[in-house]
Amino acid sequence: MAHLLLIDALNLIRRIYAVDCEQPGLTDEQIIKSCLHRVKNATRKLLKTTQATHAIAVFDGERSWRYHLYADYKANRKPMPEALKINLEIVSQGFNENGVKAYFPQQDEADDIIATLAFKSAQHNVHATIVSTDKGFLPMLDNNIQVYDYFKQQYINDDEVESKFTITKDKLHDFWGLMGDKTNDIPGVKGIGKKTALEILSQYGTVENAVQSPTLKDSVRKKLEADMDNFVLSKVLVALRTDIEMGFKLSQLRLT
Repeated sequence: MAHLLLIDALNLIRRIYAVDCEQPGLTDEQIIKSCLHRVKNATRKLLKTTQATHAIAVFDGERSWRYHLYADYKANRKPMPEALKINLEIVSQGFNENGVKAYFPQQDEADDIIATLAFKSAQHNVHATIVSTDKGFLPMLDNNIQVYDYFKQQYINDDEVESKFTITKDKLHDFWGLMGDKTNDIPGVKGIGKKTALEILSQYGTVENAVQSPTLKDSVRKKLEADMDNFVLSKVLVALRTDIEMGFKLSQLRLT
């Protein structure tokens, strides 16, 4: 049975690179060599764990649609270390040497491309495993799409999502839309933090239901009504697209 392995390339590489940087006395060249070796090993382990028949490692393009929609998107994100940035092609060989295509899109973010490939595969009953620690993939979990954390060496399931966020995966977009996402500089609703966001969604299910309910606290209603535009914007920014034009077919990702 076909099984597609989708590796969030920079999510994997940057964590491996950060660990290598902590080793004392290594030159930039030695760190890159070590990073390449460890990416190669990780890829081999992932292929064995998932028994994938098809695979791709996806990198980020330059400036996705999110930057055009919201100018402050990822404004405070620490840039990639220059030594890694100029050697990404070399490190990406760790995927290629295992027969896994390393894909560098021009503009699209890896998350949207991975989400699109997972979604389209699932529609054709092809099982997909996404390898990432990025929480943005969690709303996609279903019978045909699973998320694997390489560093914890575990699959993330619905129960773990619920125990971590105390809400179900179908409410995550509303949750992040309300409280924003500091790691990506997504604003959320002013004055609404995690506790209030959880109260709204636990009690009313959706933000729309909350605003229409006569039992909603006036103070919360005022915040929501005053900043509804930011809620809508934030919800769009946190949701992954599943309609990116690929320019290649699943058959081209078959492992030989």
